[in-house]
Amino acid sequence: MKHRYALGTLAASLLLVFAPLSQAARSAAQPVAVSAPQARQALQVVADQYYDALARFEPINATESGDNRFDDQLGSAIVPAARARQFALYRQYQKSLRAISRKQLSQHDQINYDILDYELATALSFERFPEYLLPLNQMDSMPVTLANYAGGEASQPLTTVKQYDAYLSRLNQLPGWIDQAIANMRTGMQKKIVLPKALIESALPQFKKLVSATPQDSVYYTPVKNLPAGFDEADKTRLTQGYAEVVGARLMPALQRLATFMETEYLPAGRASSGWSALPDGAAWYQARVASGTTTSLKPEQIHAIGLKEVARIQGQYAIVGPKMGYTGPAAGLPVWVSEQVKYRPFKTDQEVLDVYRKLNVLLDTKLPALFTLVPKAPLDLRLEPELSRDTAADHYTAPAADGSRPGVFWSVVTDPKLYGDTGMTTLFLHEGKPGHHFHLALVQEMDLPNFRRFGGNNAFTEGWALYAETLGKEMGLFDDPAQYFGHLNDEMLRAVRLVVDTGLHTKGWTREQTIKYMRDTLGYDAVAKSETERYMAWPGQALGYKIGALKIIELRQRAQAALGDKFSLPKFHEVVLGDGTLPLTLLEAKVDRWIAQQH
Repeated sequence: MKHRYALGTLAASLLLVFAPLSQAARSAAQPVAVSAPQARQALQVVADQYYDALARFEPINATESGDNRFDDQLGSAIVPAARARQFALYRQYQKSLRAISRKQLSQHDQINYDILDYELATALSFERFPEYLLPLNQMDSMPVTLANYAGGEASQPLTTVKQYDAYLSRLNQLPGWIDQAIANMRTGMQKKIVLPKALIESALPQFKKLVSATPQDSVYYTPVKNLPAGFDEADKTRLTQGYAEVVGARLMPALQRLATFMETEYLPAGRASSGWSALPDGAAWYQARVASGTTTSLKPEQIHAIGLKEVARIQGQYAIVGPKMGYTGPAAGLPVWVSEQVKYRPFKTDQEVLDVYRKLNVLLDTKLPALFTLVPKAPLDLRLEPELSRDTAADHYTAPAADGSRPGVFWSVVTDPKLYGDTGMTTLFLHEGKPGHHFHLALVQEMDLPNFRRFGGNNAFTEGWALYAETLGKEMGLFDDPAQYFGHLNDEMLRAVRLVVDTGLHTKGWTREQTIKYMRDTLGYDAVAKSETERYMAWPGQALGYKIGALKIIELRQRAQAALGDKFSLPKFHEVVLGDGTLPLTLLEAKVDRWIAQQH
Protein backbone atom coordinates (compact mmCIF):
# COMPACT_ATOMS: atom_id res chain seq x y z
CA MET A 1 0.00 0.00 0.00
CA LYS A 2 1.21 3.34 -0.85
CA HIS A 3 1.81 5.94 1.80
CA ARG A 4 -0.79 8.68 1.73
CA TYR A 5 0.91 11.20 3.92
CA ALA A 6 2.75 14.41 3.26
CA LEU A 7 6.32 14.50 4.44
CA GLY A 8 8.89 17.20 4.93
CA THR A 9 12.34 18.49 5.82
CA LEU A 10 14.14 21.77 6.44
CA ALA A 11 12.97 24.76 4.44
CA ALA A 12 16.56 25.77 3.69
CA SER A 13 16.86 23.39 0.75
CA LEU A 14 13.60 24.37 -0.90
CA LEU A 15 14.93 27.01 -3.28
CA LEU A 16 17.30 24.45 -4.78
CA VAL A 17 14.39 22.12 -5.39
CA PHE A 18 11.68 24.46 -6.58
CA ALA A 19 13.39 27.32 -8.39
CA PRO A 20 14.33 25.44 -11.60
CA LEU A 21 11.03 23.58 -11.64
CA SER A 22 9.02 26.76 -11.29
CA GLN A 23 10.94 28.36 -14.15
CA ALA A 24 10.38 25.33 -16.37
CA ALA A 25 6.71 25.25 -15.52
CA ARG A 26 6.34 28.95 -16.34
CA SER A 27 7.87 28.47 -19.78
CA ALA A 28 5.76 25.35 -20.42
CA ALA A 29 2.60 27.17 -19.43
CA GLN A 30 2.60 29.41 -22.53
CA PRO A 31 -0.13 28.19 -24.94
CA VAL A 32 1.35 27.21 -28.30
CA ALA A 33 -0.04 25.81 -31.53
CA VAL A 34 1.18 22.24 -31.72
CA SER A 35 1.33 19.54 -34.35
CA ALA A 36 0.81 15.90 -33.33
CA PRO A 37 4.52 15.22 -32.54
CA GLN A 38 4.73 18.54 -30.70
CA ALA A 39 1.60 17.70 -28.73
CA ARG A 40 3.10 14.39 -27.62
CA GLN A 41 6.40 16.02 -26.66
CA ALA A 42 4.61 18.79 -24.76
CA LEU A 43 2.63 16.17 -22.83
CA GLN A 44 5.80 14.27 -21.96
CA VAL A 45 7.45 17.46 -20.69
CA VAL A 46 4.53 18.37 -18.42
CA ALA A 47 4.14 14.78 -17.19
CA ASP A 48 7.84 14.49 -16.31
CA GLN A 49 7.90 17.92 -14.63
CA TYR A 50 4.84 16.98 -12.57
CA TYR A 51 6.20 13.64 -11.46
CA ASP A 52 9.67 14.95 -10.59
CA ALA A 53 8.17 17.80 -8.57
CA LEU A 54 5.93 15.32 -6.76
CA ALA A 55 8.80 12.90 -6.11
CA ARG A 56 10.98 15.68 -4.69
CA PHE A 57 8.09 16.95 -2.57
CA GLU A 58 7.30 13.48 -1.18
CA PRO A 59 10.40 11.36 -1.86
CA ILE A 60 9.35 8.65 0.62
CA ASN A 61 6.45 7.90 -1.72
CA ALA A 62 8.91 7.65 -4.61
CA THR A 63 11.07 5.24 -2.59
CA GLU A 64 8.01 3.13 -1.73
CA SER A 65 7.07 2.98 -5.41
CA GLY A 66 10.50 1.77 -6.54
CA ASP A 67 11.94 5.11 -7.68
CA ASN A 68 15.20 5.39 -5.74
CA ARG A 69 16.49 8.63 -7.26
CA PHE A 70 15.58 10.68 -4.19
CA ASP A 71 16.52 8.22 -1.44
CA ASP A 72 18.71 10.85 0.24
CA GLN A 73 15.81 13.30 0.76
CA LEU A 74 12.85 13.59 3.13
CA GLY A 75 10.91 16.18 1.15
CA SER A 76 9.11 19.32 2.22
CA ALA A 77 5.40 18.55 2.28
CA ILE A 78 4.84 19.53 5.92
CA VAL A 79 6.57 22.89 5.47
CA PRO A 80 3.70 25.39 4.92
CA ALA A 81 5.62 27.65 2.52
CA ALA A 82 6.80 24.70 0.43
CA ARG A 83 3.27 23.32 0.34
CA ALA A 84 2.00 26.62 -1.05
CA ARG A 85 4.70 26.53 -3.74
CA GLN A 86 3.75 22.97 -4.63
CA PHE A 87 0.10 23.90 -5.20
CA ALA A 88 1.26 26.81 -7.36
CA LEU A 89 3.22 24.31 -9.42
CA TYR A 90 0.16 22.07 -9.79
CA ARG A 91 -1.81 25.02 -11.17
CA GLN A 92 0.99 25.80 -13.63
CA TYR A 93 1.14 22.18 -14.78
CA GLN A 94 -2.64 22.13 -15.17
CA LYS A 95 -2.45 25.27 -17.32
CA SER A 96 0.38 23.73 -19.38
CA LEU A 97 -1.57 20.52 -19.87
CA ARG A 98 -4.76 22.24 -20.96
CA ALA A 99 -2.78 24.30 -23.49
CA ILE A 100 -2.06 21.03 -25.33
CA SER A 101 -4.51 19.98 -28.04
CA ARG A 102 -5.85 16.67 -26.71
CA LYS A 103 -7.39 15.69 -30.05
CA GLN A 104 -3.92 15.72 -31.65
CA LEU A 105 -2.78 12.97 -29.29
CA SER A 106 -2.98 9.22 -29.93
CA GLN A 107 -5.51 7.22 -27.93
CA HIS A 108 -2.67 5.97 -25.69
CA ASP A 109 -1.49 9.52 -25.00
CA GLN A 110 -5.04 10.75 -24.50
CA ILE A 111 -5.26 8.30 -21.59
CA ASN A 112 -2.02 9.72 -20.15
CA TYR A 113 -3.44 13.21 -20.65
CA ASP A 114 -6.73 12.35 -18.93
CA ILE A 115 -5.05 10.67 -15.95
CA LEU A 116 -2.65 13.58 -15.47
CA ASP A 117 -5.57 16.01 -15.67
CA TYR A 118 -7.43 13.92 -13.11
CA GLU A 119 -4.41 13.72 -10.75
CA LEU A 120 -3.78 17.46 -10.89
CA ALA A 121 -7.43 18.24 -10.19
CA THR A 122 -7.41 15.79 -7.27
CA ALA A 123 -4.21 17.28 -5.83
CA LEU A 124 -5.63 20.80 -6.09
CA SER A 125 -8.85 19.72 -4.36
CA PHE A 126 -6.82 19.32 -1.15
CA GLU A 127 -5.34 22.82 -1.16
CA ARG A 128 -7.99 24.19 1.20
CA PHE A 129 -7.51 21.41 3.76
CA PRO A 130 -4.57 21.71 6.21
CA GLU A 131 -3.30 18.12 6.03
CA TYR A 132 0.12 19.32 7.18
CA LEU A 133 -1.32 20.10 10.64
CA LEU A 134 -1.75 16.32 11.14
CA PRO A 135 1.76 15.21 10.12
CA LEU A 136 1.83 11.86 11.91
CA ASN A 137 -0.33 9.16 13.50
CA GLN A 138 -0.07 5.56 14.66
CA MET A 139 -0.26 4.27 11.08
CA ASP A 140 2.49 6.35 9.53
CA SER A 141 5.12 8.84 10.53
CA MET A 142 8.53 9.76 9.23
CA PRO A 143 10.47 8.50 12.30
CA VAL A 144 8.81 5.07 12.13
CA THR A 145 9.15 4.81 8.35
CA LEU A 146 12.89 5.47 8.54
CA ALA A 147 13.20 3.00 11.43
CA ASN A 148 11.55 0.37 9.22
CA TYR A 149 14.12 1.08 6.50
CA ALA A 150 17.07 0.54 8.87
CA GLY A 151 17.37 -3.21 8.26
CA GLY A 152 17.75 -2.80 4.51
CA GLU A 153 14.85 -5.23 3.88
CA ALA A 154 12.25 -2.58 3.00
CA SER A 155 11.90 -0.17 0.07
CA GLN A 156 15.16 1.72 0.69
CA PRO A 157 18.08 -0.54 -0.27
CA LEU A 158 21.24 -0.62 1.88
CA THR A 159 23.92 -2.53 -0.02
CA THR A 160 26.28 0.12 -1.48
CA VAL A 161 28.24 3.01 0.00
CA LYS A 162 26.04 5.44 -1.93
CA GLN A 163 22.92 3.88 -0.41
CA TYR A 164 24.41 4.05 3.10
CA ASP A 165 25.14 7.74 2.53
CA ALA A 166 21.59 8.31 1.24
CA TYR A 167 20.01 6.78 4.35
CA LEU A 168 22.39 8.74 6.61
CA SER A 169 21.37 11.92 4.78
CA ARG A 170 17.74 11.17 5.58
CA LEU A 171 18.57 10.58 9.24
CA ASN A 172 20.41 13.90 9.31
CA GLN A 173 17.27 15.66 8.02
CA LEU A 174 14.91 13.89 10.43
CA PRO A 175 15.44 16.28 13.40
CA GLY A 176 14.35 19.17 11.15
CA TRP A 177 11.27 17.22 10.11
CA ILE A 178 10.44 16.46 13.76
CA ASP A 179 10.72 20.11 14.80
CA GLN A 180 8.52 21.16 11.86
CA ALA A 181 5.98 18.47 12.79
CA ILE A 182 5.86 19.71 16.40
CA ALA A 183 5.40 23.30 15.20
CA ASN A 184 2.58 22.17 12.89
CA MET A 185 0.84 20.24 15.66
CA ARG A 186 1.04 23.27 17.96
CA THR A 187 -0.68 25.30 15.24
CA GLY A 188 -3.22 22.51 14.93
CA MET A 189 -3.90 22.71 18.69
CA GLN A 190 -4.72 26.42 18.29
CA LYS A 191 -7.05 25.72 15.35
CA LYS A 192 -8.70 22.63 16.93
CA ILE A 193 -7.25 20.40 14.20
CA VAL A 194 -5.79 17.56 16.25
CA LEU A 195 -5.83 13.77 16.36
CA PRO A 196 -8.30 11.87 18.51
CA LYS A 197 -6.87 10.99 21.93
CA ALA A 198 -7.10 7.27 21.16
CA LEU A 199 -4.76 7.62 18.17
CA ILE A 200 -2.23 9.66 20.14
CA GLU A 201 -2.27 6.95 22.81
CA SER A 202 -1.60 4.32 20.13
CA ALA A 203 1.20 6.33 18.51
CA LEU A 204 3.00 7.47 21.66
CA PRO A 205 4.64 4.09 22.52
CA GLN A 206 6.16 3.98 19.02
CA PHE A 207 8.00 7.26 19.57
CA LYS A 208 9.09 6.37 23.10
CA LYS A 209 10.51 3.09 21.81
CA LEU A 210 12.63 4.94 19.23
CA VAL A 211 14.55 6.79 21.96
CA SER A 212 17.67 4.87 23.05
CA ALA A 213 20.33 5.37 25.71
CA THR A 214 23.26 5.23 23.27
CA PRO A 215 23.56 5.60 19.48
CA GLN A 216 24.63 1.95 19.27
CA ASP A 217 21.35 0.84 20.91
CA SER A 218 19.27 2.75 18.34
CA VAL A 219 17.40 1.03 15.52
CA TYR A 220 18.76 3.75 13.22
CA TYR A 221 22.29 2.47 13.90
CA THR A 222 21.38 -0.95 12.45
CA PRO A 223 23.05 -0.30 9.04
CA VAL A 224 26.43 0.07 10.78
CA LYS A 225 25.99 -3.35 12.40
CA ASN A 226 25.36 -4.80 8.93
CA LEU A 227 28.20 -3.07 7.04
CA PRO A 228 29.04 -5.18 3.97
CA ALA A 229 32.47 -6.81 4.13
CA GLY A 230 33.24 -5.44 0.67
CA PHE A 231 33.28 -1.79 1.79
CA ASP A 232 36.82 -0.42 2.10
CA GLU A 233 38.13 0.45 5.56
CA ALA A 234 37.98 4.21 4.99
CA ASP A 235 34.28 4.06 4.14
CA LYS A 236 33.57 1.74 7.07
CA THR A 237 35.28 4.15 9.47
CA ARG A 238 33.58 7.22 7.98
CA LEU A 239 30.11 5.66 7.99
CA THR A 240 30.49 4.28 11.53
CA GLN A 241 31.48 7.71 12.84
CA GLY A 242 28.84 9.49 10.75
CA TYR A 243 25.97 7.31 11.94
CA ALA A 244 27.08 7.48 15.57
CA GLU A 245 27.32 11.28 15.45
CA VAL A 246 24.00 11.92 13.66
CA VAL A 247 22.05 9.41 15.74
CA GLY A 248 23.60 10.38 19.07
CA ALA A 249 24.01 14.13 18.79
CA ARG A 250 21.04 15.09 16.60
CA LEU A 251 18.43 12.38 16.26
CA MET A 252 18.09 11.10 19.83
CA PRO A 253 17.47 14.59 21.32
CA ALA A 254 14.90 15.29 18.57
CA LEU A 255 13.06 12.01 19.19
CA GLN A 256 13.01 12.76 22.91
CA ARG A 257 11.52 16.20 22.13
CA LEU A 258 8.84 14.52 20.05
CA ALA A 259 7.95 11.91 22.69
CA THR A 260 7.82 14.57 25.43
CA PHE A 261 5.68 16.90 23.31
CA MET A 262 3.26 14.11 22.37
CA GLU A 263 2.83 13.04 25.99
CA THR A 264 2.77 16.38 27.84
CA GLU A 265 1.18 18.77 25.32
CA TYR A 266 -0.48 16.95 22.44
CA LEU A 267 -2.22 14.13 24.31
CA PRO A 268 -4.04 16.54 26.69
CA ALA A 269 -5.14 18.54 23.63
CA GLY A 270 -6.37 15.44 21.75
CA ARG A 271 -10.05 15.37 20.82
CA ALA A 272 -12.66 13.05 22.26
CA SER A 273 -14.42 12.72 18.88
CA SER A 274 -13.48 9.94 16.46
CA GLY A 275 -14.44 11.17 12.99
CA TRP A 276 -13.34 13.84 10.55
CA SER A 277 -16.71 15.59 10.74
CA ALA A 278 -15.64 17.03 14.12
CA LEU A 279 -12.86 19.04 12.44
CA PRO A 280 -13.31 22.51 10.93
CA ASP A 281 -14.57 22.03 7.34
CA GLY A 282 -14.47 18.32 8.16
CA ALA A 283 -17.40 17.23 5.98
CA ALA A 284 -15.87 18.71 2.82
CA TRP A 285 -12.44 17.43 3.83
CA TYR A 286 -13.77 13.87 4.18
CA GLN A 287 -15.62 14.15 0.85
CA ALA A 288 -12.29 15.05 -0.81
CA ARG A 289 -10.75 11.98 0.83
CA VAL A 290 -13.64 9.80 -0.40
CA ALA A 291 -13.28 11.11 -3.96
CA SER A 292 -9.53 10.48 -3.88
CA GLY A 293 -9.86 7.05 -2.27
CA THR A 294 -12.55 5.74 -4.62
CA THR A 295 -11.78 7.83 -7.77
CA THR A 296 -15.54 8.31 -8.10
CA SER A 297 -18.12 11.00 -7.32
CA LEU A 298 -19.94 8.78 -4.79
CA LYS A 299 -21.15 10.47 -1.60
CA PRO A 300 -20.48 8.96 1.84
CA GLU A 301 -24.20 8.26 2.32
CA GLN A 302 -24.28 6.22 -0.90
CA ILE A 303 -21.19 4.26 0.14
CA HIS A 304 -22.67 3.56 3.59
CA ALA A 305 -25.81 2.13 1.95
CA ILE A 306 -23.73 0.03 -0.45
CA GLY A 307 -21.80 -1.35 2.52
CA LEU A 308 -24.93 -2.34 4.42
CA LYS A 309 -26.32 -4.05 1.31
CA GLU A 310 -23.10 -6.01 0.78
CA VAL A 311 -22.95 -7.07 4.44
CA ALA A 312 -26.49 -8.43 4.16
CA ARG A 313 -25.71 -10.23 0.87
CA ILE A 314 -22.62 -11.92 2.32
CA GLN A 315 -24.47 -12.94 5.48
CA GLY A 316 -27.06 -14.55 3.21
CA GLN A 317 -24.25 -16.58 1.62
CA TYR A 318 -22.99 -17.56 5.10
CA ALA A 319 -26.42 -19.08 5.75
CA ILE A 320 -26.06 -21.23 2.62
CA VAL A 321 -22.43 -22.34 3.01
CA GLY A 322 -22.48 -22.90 6.78
CA PRO A 323 -24.57 -26.11 6.74
CA LYS A 324 -22.38 -27.48 3.92
CA MET A 325 -19.43 -27.16 6.32
CA GLY A 326 -21.30 -28.84 9.17
CA TYR A 327 -22.34 -25.65 10.94
CA THR A 328 -25.95 -25.25 12.11
CA GLY A 329 -25.85 -22.02 14.17
CA PRO A 330 -26.82 -18.46 13.18
CA ALA A 331 -25.12 -17.13 10.05
CA ALA A 332 -23.21 -14.39 11.88
CA GLY A 333 -21.52 -16.99 14.08
CA LEU A 334 -19.94 -18.92 11.19
CA PRO A 335 -16.51 -17.18 11.21
CA VAL A 336 -15.96 -17.86 14.92
CA TRP A 337 -17.02 -21.50 14.52
CA VAL A 338 -14.60 -21.98 11.59
CA SER A 339 -11.75 -20.47 13.62
CA GLU A 340 -12.35 -23.09 16.33
CA GLN A 341 -12.24 -26.13 14.00
CA VAL A 342 -8.92 -27.98 14.13
CA LYS A 343 -9.59 -29.54 10.70
CA TYR A 344 -9.05 -26.13 9.07
CA ARG A 345 -5.53 -25.91 10.52
CA PRO A 346 -3.89 -28.95 8.90
CA PHE A 347 -0.27 -27.79 8.65
CA LYS A 348 2.82 -28.84 10.57
CA THR A 349 5.57 -27.07 8.57
CA ASP A 350 6.08 -23.88 6.57
CA GLN A 351 6.82 -25.98 3.51
CA GLU A 352 3.41 -27.67 3.66
CA VAL A 353 1.76 -24.23 3.43
CA LEU A 354 3.92 -23.23 0.47
CA ASP A 355 3.19 -26.56 -1.26
CA VAL A 356 -0.56 -25.81 -1.23
CA TYR A 357 0.09 -22.44 -2.92
CA ARG A 358 2.40 -24.09 -5.48
CA LYS A 359 -0.23 -26.70 -6.30
CA LEU A 360 -2.81 -23.92 -6.68
CA ASN A 361 -0.43 -22.01 -8.96
CA VAL A 362 -0.11 -25.03 -11.26
CA LEU A 363 -3.89 -25.55 -11.27
CA LEU A 364 -4.48 -21.90 -12.24
CA ASP A 365 -2.15 -22.30 -15.21
CA THR A 366 -4.71 -24.73 -16.63
CA LYS A 367 -7.76 -22.57 -15.86
CA LEU A 368 -6.74 -18.97 -16.51
CA PRO A 369 -6.24 -19.25 -20.32
CA ALA A 370 -10.03 -19.55 -20.67
CA LEU A 371 -10.42 -16.18 -18.93
CA PHE A 372 -7.33 -14.23 -20.05
CA THR A 373 -5.49 -13.69 -23.30
CA LEU A 374 -3.55 -10.65 -22.03
CA VAL A 375 -1.05 -11.96 -19.46
CA PRO A 376 2.30 -10.65 -18.21
CA LYS A 377 5.55 -12.08 -19.56
CA ALA A 378 7.13 -12.06 -16.10
CA PRO A 379 6.77 -15.28 -14.11
CA LEU A 380 5.27 -15.43 -10.61
CA ASP A 381 7.47 -16.85 -7.85
CA LEU A 382 6.17 -18.11 -4.50
CA ARG A 383 8.26 -17.47 -1.39
CA LEU A 384 7.98 -17.50 2.38
CA GLU A 385 8.34 -14.14 4.12
CA PRO A 386 11.87 -13.90 5.63
CA GLU A 387 12.03 -14.68 9.33
CA LEU A 388 13.27 -11.18 10.16
CA SER A 389 10.03 -9.49 9.05
CA ARG A 390 7.57 -12.36 9.56
CA ASP A 391 6.05 -11.06 12.79
CA THR A 392 5.10 -7.66 11.36
CA ALA A 393 4.37 -8.44 7.70
CA ALA A 394 1.14 -9.46 5.98
CA ASP A 395 0.88 -11.66 2.89
CA HIS A 396 1.76 -9.45 -0.06
CA TYR A 397 2.95 -9.19 -3.64
CA THR A 398 5.98 -7.41 -5.08
CA ALA A 399 6.08 -6.52 -8.75
CA PRO A 400 8.82 -7.80 -11.05
CA ALA A 401 11.75 -5.64 -12.08
CA ALA A 402 11.08 -3.68 -15.26
CA ASP A 403 14.27 -5.12 -16.83
CA GLY A 404 13.12 -8.69 -16.22
CA SER A 405 15.87 -9.42 -13.68
CA ARG A 406 13.42 -10.26 -10.90
CA PRO A 407 10.07 -12.10 -11.11
CA GLY A 408 6.84 -11.06 -9.46
CA VAL A 409 6.70 -12.58 -5.99
CA PHE A 410 3.81 -13.72 -3.78
CA TRP A 411 5.12 -13.61 -0.20
CA SER A 412 3.35 -15.94 2.19
CA VAL A 413 3.65 -15.03 5.88
CA VAL A 414 3.68 -18.12 8.09
CA THR A 415 4.53 -17.29 11.70
CA ASP A 416 3.33 -20.64 13.07
CA PRO A 417 2.22 -23.29 10.55
CA LYS A 418 0.16 -25.11 13.19
CA LEU A 419 -2.05 -22.01 13.51
CA TYR A 420 -2.25 -21.29 9.75
CA GLY A 421 -5.86 -21.63 8.60
CA ASP A 422 -6.41 -23.06 5.14
CA THR A 423 -9.91 -21.73 4.34
CA GLY A 424 -8.66 -18.41 2.99
CA MET A 425 -5.74 -19.69 0.91
CA THR A 426 -7.44 -19.86 -2.49
CA THR A 427 -8.96 -16.38 -2.29
CA LEU A 428 -5.68 -14.95 -0.93
CA PHE A 429 -3.68 -16.37 -3.82
CA LEU A 430 -6.20 -15.12 -6.39
CA HIS A 431 -5.84 -11.64 -4.83
CA GLU A 432 -2.10 -11.34 -4.18
CA GLY A 433 -0.90 -13.70 -6.90
CA LYS A 434 -2.71 -14.40 -10.14
CA PRO A 435 -4.89 -13.16 -11.67
CA GLY A 436 -4.89 -10.40 -9.01
CA HIS A 437 -1.92 -8.15 -8.37
CA HIS A 438 0.43 -10.13 -10.63
CA PHE A 439 -1.69 -9.83 -13.77
CA HIS A 440 -2.16 -6.11 -13.14
CA LEU A 441 1.13 -4.84 -11.72
CA ALA A 442 3.46 -7.04 -13.76
CA LEU A 443 1.69 -5.88 -16.93
CA VAL A 444 2.15 -2.24 -15.87
CA GLN A 445 5.90 -2.88 -15.66
CA GLU A 446 5.85 -4.06 -19.29
CA MET A 447 3.98 -1.01 -20.63
CA ASP A 448 5.42 2.15 -22.10
CA LEU A 449 4.16 4.57 -19.46
CA PRO A 450 5.38 7.95 -18.18
CA ASN A 451 6.96 7.92 -14.72
CA PHE A 452 3.94 9.41 -12.99
CA ARG A 453 2.00 6.31 -14.02
CA ARG A 454 4.77 3.72 -13.63
CA PHE A 455 5.40 4.84 -10.05
CA GLY A 456 1.87 6.05 -9.32
CA GLY A 457 -1.60 4.60 -9.64
CA ASN A 458 -4.54 4.47 -7.30
CA ASN A 459 -5.86 2.12 -4.65
CA ALA A 460 -9.38 1.84 -6.05
CA PHE A 461 -8.21 0.21 -9.30
CA THR A 462 -5.28 -1.75 -7.83
CA GLU A 463 -7.14 -3.25 -4.87
CA GLY A 464 -10.46 -3.27 -6.71
CA TRP A 465 -8.98 -5.44 -9.47
CA ALA A 466 -7.42 -7.83 -6.94
CA LEU A 467 -10.71 -8.15 -5.06
CA TYR A 468 -12.58 -8.71 -8.34
CA ALA A 469 -9.98 -11.36 -9.24
CA GLU A 470 -10.99 -13.27 -6.10
CA THR A 471 -14.55 -13.59 -7.42
CA LEU A 472 -13.25 -15.44 -10.52
CA GLY A 473 -12.56 -18.42 -8.26
CA LYS A 474 -16.24 -19.27 -8.42
CA GLU A 475 -16.42 -19.63 -12.20
CA MET A 476 -13.14 -21.56 -12.24
CA GLY A 477 -14.64 -24.10 -9.84
CA LEU A 478 -12.15 -23.24 -7.10
CA PHE A 479 -14.92 -22.49 -4.60
CA ASP A 480 -16.77 -25.77 -5.07
CA ASP A 481 -15.13 -26.70 -1.76
CA PRO A 482 -17.41 -24.97 0.79
CA ALA A 483 -14.47 -24.18 3.09
CA GLN A 484 -12.68 -22.26 0.34
CA TYR A 485 -15.89 -20.42 -0.59
CA PHE A 486 -16.31 -19.45 3.05
CA GLY A 487 -12.74 -18.12 3.05
CA HIS A 488 -13.62 -15.93 0.08
CA LEU A 489 -16.79 -14.64 1.75
CA ASN A 490 -14.93 -13.99 5.00
CA ASP A 491 -12.38 -11.77 3.24
CA GLU A 492 -15.14 -10.02 1.30
CA MET A 493 -17.00 -9.30 4.53
CA LEU A 494 -14.11 -7.27 5.95
CA ARG A 495 -14.06 -5.11 2.79
CA ALA A 496 -17.84 -4.62 2.99
CA VAL A 497 -17.72 -3.72 6.68
CA ARG A 498 -15.13 -1.06 5.88
CA LEU A 499 -17.67 0.81 3.75
CA VAL A 500 -20.08 0.93 6.67
CA VAL A 501 -17.68 1.89 9.45
CA ASP A 502 -15.47 4.37 7.56
CA THR A 503 -18.48 6.42 6.52
CA GLY A 504 -20.12 5.83 9.91
CA LEU A 505 -17.11 7.26 11.72
CA HIS A 506 -16.62 10.29 9.51
CA THR A 507 -20.16 11.35 8.59
CA LYS A 508 -22.59 9.76 11.05
CA GLY A 509 -20.90 10.53 14.34
CA TRP A 510 -20.01 6.92 15.15
CA THR A 511 -17.63 6.63 18.09
CA ARG A 512 -14.53 4.48 18.18
CA GLU A 513 -16.23 2.13 20.64
CA GLN A 514 -19.40 1.90 18.54
CA THR A 515 -17.31 1.06 15.48
CA ILE A 516 -15.29 -1.61 17.27
CA LYS A 517 -18.54 -3.23 18.49
CA TYR A 518 -20.07 -3.21 14.99
CA MET A 519 -16.95 -4.84 13.57
CA ARG A 520 -16.88 -7.50 16.28
CA ASP A 521 -20.59 -8.26 15.89
CA THR A 522 -20.54 -8.35 12.09
CA LEU A 523 -17.21 -10.07 11.47
CA GLY A 524 -17.72 -12.50 14.34
CA TYR A 525 -14.14 -12.07 15.57
CA ASP A 526 -12.39 -9.22 17.31
CA ALA A 527 -8.73 -9.74 16.41
CA VAL A 528 -8.66 -6.73 14.08
CA ALA A 529 -11.57 -4.63 15.31
CA LYS A 530 -9.51 -2.15 17.37
CA SER A 531 -6.55 -1.78 14.98
CA GLU A 532 -8.80 -1.56 11.90
CA THR A 533 -11.07 1.02 13.54
CA GLU A 534 -8.09 3.18 14.45
CA ARG A 535 -6.72 2.76 10.92
CA TYR A 536 -9.94 4.23 9.48
CA MET A 537 -9.80 7.06 12.04
CA ALA A 538 -6.26 7.93 10.92
CA TRP A 539 -6.75 7.36 7.18
CA PRO A 540 -10.26 8.59 6.29
CA GLY A 541 -11.50 7.13 3.01
CA GLN A 542 -8.42 4.99 2.30
CA ALA A 543 -10.11 1.65 2.94
CA LEU A 544 -13.09 2.42 0.67
CA GLY A 545 -11.26 1.75 -2.58
CA TYR A 546 -11.14 -2.06 -2.31
CA LYS A 547 -14.85 -2.83 -2.38
CA ILE A 548 -15.88 0.18 -4.46
CA GLY A 549 -13.28 -0.78 -7.09
CA ALA A 550 -14.35 -4.42 -7.23
CA LEU A 551 -18.05 -3.54 -7.41
CA LYS A 552 -17.38 -1.12 -10.28
CA ILE A 553 -15.53 -3.77 -12.31
CA ILE A 554 -18.34 -6.28 -11.65
CA GLU A 555 -20.92 -3.65 -12.68
CA LEU A 556 -19.03 -2.88 -15.91
CA ARG A 557 -18.77 -6.59 -16.74
CA GLN A 558 -22.52 -7.06 -16.23
CA ARG A 559 -23.20 -3.97 -18.35
CA ALA A 560 -21.04 -5.32 -21.18
CA GLN A 561 -22.61 -8.79 -20.98
CA ALA A 562 -26.12 -7.32 -21.12
CA ALA A 563 -25.28 -5.03 -24.05
CA LEU A 564 -23.26 -7.49 -26.14
CA GLY A 565 -25.03 -10.79 -25.44
CA ASP A 566 -23.37 -13.58 -27.46
CA LYS A 567 -20.71 -11.15 -28.68
CA PHE A 568 -19.38 -10.67 -25.13
CA SER A 569 -15.90 -12.10 -24.56
CA LEU A 570 -14.64 -12.36 -20.99
CA PRO A 571 -10.94 -12.49 -22.01
CA LYS A 572 -11.50 -9.39 -24.14
CA PHE A 573 -13.24 -7.62 -21.25
CA HIS A 574 -10.29 -8.37 -19.00
CA GLU A 575 -7.96 -7.05 -21.69
CA VAL A 576 -9.96 -3.81 -21.85
CA VAL A 577 -9.78 -3.40 -18.06
CA LEU A 578 -6.03 -4.17 -17.76
CA GLY A 579 -4.74 -3.11 -21.16
CA ASP A 580 -3.88 0.51 -20.39
CA GLY A 581 -2.57 0.11 -16.85
CA THR A 582 -4.03 1.66 -13.72
CA LEU A 583 -6.96 4.02 -14.32
CA PRO A 584 -9.23 6.08 -12.08
CA LEU A 585 -12.58 4.28 -11.99
CA THR A 586 -14.32 7.17 -13.74
CA LEU A 587 -11.94 6.80 -16.71
CA LEU A 588 -12.19 3.00 -16.64
CA GLU A 589 -15.98 3.26 -16.91
CA ALA A 590 -15.72 5.62 -19.89
CA LYS A 591 -13.23 3.26 -21.55
CA VAL A 592 -15.47 0.20 -21.12
CA ASP A 593 -18.48 2.16 -22.43
CA ARG A 594 -16.46 3.14 -25.54
CA TRP A 595 -15.50 -0.51 -26.07
CA ILE A 596 -19.13 -1.64 -25.77
CA ALA A 597 -20.21 0.99 -28.31
CA GLN A 598 -17.48 -0.12 -30.74
CA GLN A 599 -18.70 -3.73 -30.66
CA HIS A 600 -22.13 -2.87 -32.10
